[in-house]
Amino acid sequence: MKIDIHTHIIPENLPRWSEKFGYGGFIHLEHHKPCCARMMKDDEFFREIQSNCWDPATRIEECNHSHVDVQVISTIPVMFNYWARPDDCLDISRFLNDHIAEVVERYPKKFIGLGTIPMQSAELAIREMERCKKLGLAGIQIGTNINDINLNEPRFFPIYQAAEALGMAIFVHPWNMMGAKQMSKYWLPWLVGMPAETNRAICSIIFGGVFERFPKLRFAFAHGGGSFPANLGRIERGFDVRPDLTAIDNAISPRKYLGHFYVDSLMHDELFLKYVIDLLGEDKVCLGTDYPFPLGESVPGEEIDRLKLSKKSKDKLLYQNALNWLNLDKKNFLVK
Repeated sequence: MKIDIHTHIIPENLPRWSEKFGYGGFIHLEHHKPCCARMMKDDEFFREIQSNCWDPATRIEECNHSHVDVQVISTIPVMFNYWARPDDCLDISRFLNDHIAEVVERYPKKFIGLGTIPMQSAELAIREMERCKKLGLAGIQIGTNINDINLNEPRFFPIYQAAEALGMAIFVHPWNMMGAKQMSKYWLPWLVGMPAETNRAICSIIFGGVFERFPKLRFAFAHGGGSFPANLGRIERGFDVRPDLTAIDNAISPRKYLGHFYVDSLMHDELFLKYVIDLLGEDKVCLGTDYPFPLGESVPGEEIDRLKLSKKSKDKLLYQNALNWLNLDKKNFLVK
């Protein structure tokens, strides 16, 4: 069995939110072929997408071809819209979450849904997260920062408290990459900025004591935890030699949090995947591909399959860890 925890989806048709809200910056789609659309940010081209980004039937066909049994679906991070007015972001979140819930309801054995919430307002975020729970979504996806504010800030604690109480999993995905304007050439925001963003998020959560305050939260981080695993030695050294700067909110060593959170397997490097499994534990790495985008894994689970692991260990990485992170039961997804 294979469960892919990192896939993105978008409705086939989006409202023109700029017309509705009276200001720009929002994504809309321009369909130019039956299977193709341009994601546009106002009049600026953002990304070309195909029907596998919105059509469940196409996704299922491709899943069957690649032997993926279940996809965890979440919105494309550019749709977070944390920069928008909170009420407007709530409207967009509701639209996107209703779409994801509808896909899950139509194909309950093929898809698991994660919602998006207006993180710039704790009150609205909690309200929408509660609605996501009622819609049957298993968790939420959030960005690595909220309008350049790190995830350890107390303003987000009520959201974490609510997620913990609701039993909602949290998937943290990079967006709004720091330094993007200074390194726009060579696709560096995606190649350098994204891994750094995830490292930023994990370090902020550790140093900010979020794991200590909310021990039952089930976090998973995209792209194998970004650059955090490779940078852990430097992070730990900084904690040891400058506690006056690093241990001001949490006096527990960062290394002690290994095994407290999940990451996906999307690393594109067999040796690094093996290192992360050894570092975090084989119970904390889940299959994740970033489907359907080009930086994703072309053959889901291929990197895991290359490792000389026992069937028991591979089963953990391919589906069991995902079920544990989502607090779901395998029997819900077995096709009779």
